[in-house]
Amino acid sequence: MSSPEAPITPEVEADLRTVLRGVDELLVESEFVRKLARSRATGQPLRVKLGLDPTAPDIHLGHTVVLNKLRQLQDMGHTVIFLIGDFTSMIGDPSGRNATRPPLTAEQIQENARTYYAQASLVLDPERTEIRYNSEWCDPLGARGMIQLASRYTVARMMEREDFTKRFKSGIPISVHEFLYPLMQGYDSVALKADLELGGTDQKFNLLVGRELQKEYGQEPQCILTMPLLEGTDGVEKMSKSKGNYIGITEAPDSMFGKLMSISDTLMWRYFELLSFRSLDEIASFKQQVEEGANPRDIKVALAQEIVARFHSKQAAEEALAQFNARFRDGAIPDQMPEVQMAGAPMGILKVLREAGLASSGSEAQRNVEQGGVRVNGDRVEDKSLQLSAGTYVVQVGKRKFARVTLNG
Repeated sequence: MSSPEAPITPEVEADLRTVLRGVDELLVESEFVRKLARSRATGQPLRVKLGLDPTAPDIHLGHTVVLNKLRQLQDMGHTVIFLIGDFTSMIGDPSGRNATRPPLTAEQIQENARTYYAQASLVLDPERTEIRYNSEWCDPLGARGMIQLASRYTVARMMEREDFTKRFKSGIPISVHEFLYPLMQGYDSVALKADLELGGTDQKFNLLVGRELQKEYGQEPQCILTMPLLEGTDGVEKMSKSKGNYIGITEAPDSMFGKLMSISDTLMWRYFELLSFRSLDEIASFKQQVEEGANPRDIKVALAQEIVARFHSKQAAEEALAQFNARFRDGAIPDQMPEVQMAGAPMGILKVLREAGLASSGSEAQRNVEQGGVRVNGDRVEDKSLQLSAGTYVVQVGKRKFARVTLNG
């Protein structure tokens, strides 16, 4: 027997506006409004789930897009469940893959999970966060339980998933165990009785499986909320450590500040929308200032200081700005410069200069270094054998030649 509908009050409408900021999609919005209204009326918080596989030990700003939304829901009084997929990591998430993803070992998972939650707690309130591991309910399933779970979802529905369909049509193998990943992630929602599950846009299929499995188990289906995937510092690929375009949340303040200042003026607005805690009205005011002739770099400074202060301190943000001004602004670094993408990191500085069009030959590149005319991120290069690892750099030759170089592995 269903409970009576709770009234849609102004408070509920305000909650919805907060939740919808920066969201790619909310399914099903009318159901979520009813859940919000019921929670307000009964005082019973919603159970909000985010599952993360610890495929790498470090969290970057791209991960915080979803974590920020969780914190908003937490501040509204709802229960946040930070789910570490120690079981599902051993399967390997095939989302967005055109080949089977190699699973992690138990040792790798434990090592990565060790720092994962500590870093997430820089965004979430640890006092109001329920941390769980999906091995709690997945391990006890056993073979019999796994077969029973698999009987609740069809192959036809599984093949509706775009990456599976593409691989099947292209003759690229799909291992049977890959079908288990969305099933197990969906079963997490059953075990946790989730009201809302968050994820990136690439997780939409998996989140929908959770909805369907909850119906199969007689539960009220969760709503799903997908957040955009944040582009990295190159402005092209999604932020990823493997692509070298990431900004880690535990990076040194000056490194974090410098990387944020290196993003394009266009990408800056995307970062404001998805990473900043400033109001939409304030961001609109910044845009108006730029349209009226304000230097976008000054607005970008406000973003960089906000992010550095969040993960370090206000004092660290001020010191990072001072260092940046000393290294860049006082050296007359231009606001706009060529953007160059390269593969093959680590790469020698002489090759970087040639490939970026900053030197016409190896001998010219070597001569520029020997004469003290080459700078990387404002620091003079004195070693012609310098190797640059994956990342984004402002490379300067003389007083007039600049390029923003992104090196990928």
